[in-house]
Amino acid sequence: MAARPPPQDGDEPDTLEFGIAALAKELSEADITYPVTDDELVRALDDVAVPYNAAGGTVRLSEALESVPQSQYTSKAELLDHLHPVFEEYRRSASNNILGQLRALLPF
Repeated sequence: MAARPPPQDGDEPDTLEFGIAALAKELSEADITYPVTDDELVRALDDVAVPYNAAGGTVRLSEALESVPQSQYTSKAELLDHLHPVFEEYRRSASNNILGQLRALLPF
């Protein structure tokens, strides 16, 4: 997913990537061959903190992978398919608390 950030002057990106879109970008930039295991992914991506919402919430890749019932993936698509509901759950959980609701309302 991606969302437009608040207007700013400078060299900021046009969109903020989060969830699967942010992870897909990290995967594309890394030297990963499939099949790949959880441990190999965490090492290759240096246990990256993946943003799961536009408000800046992040989760470490290793923590997100703990919620997936398997530990080996034959393709990038399979990996992203398994992680999509994990990121969605993090996003929903963050928006259900008061701080998450306030962040969603404010333009920062």
